[in-house]
Amino acid sequence: MVALELAFETKALRDICESEQRAKHELGAKVAEQLKRRLADLRAASSIDELPVAKPRKVAGTCVFELPEGYRLIVAPNHPKNPLLSSGAVDWAEVTRTKVLSIERDHE
Repeated sequence: MVALELAFETKALRDICESEQRAKHELGAKVAEQLKRRLADLRAASSIDELPVAKPRKVAGTCVFELPEGYRLIVAPNHPKNPLLSSGAVDWAEVTRTKVLSIERDHE
């Protein structure tokens, strides 16, 4: 089994994802804890489709993981040529390289 490779859209985003202290400071303890779990799940899986417990939503070529307090983690495939289904949609079962695009919050 090959684990998913993770990359990050920006250095700041990587810093939040790789430093529990930074994540707690930026996002709060509850969100930081769930983020840590989701990232660990991603690193342990060989494909996004192995993460049914995380309940990811596949939206417009991205995969969205809900986090507490209205936050969500958004990842996308990160291959030079992303695997696609005949429909043109991303073939998530074949994605082995992902990029964390953002951690966003609903605006109320």
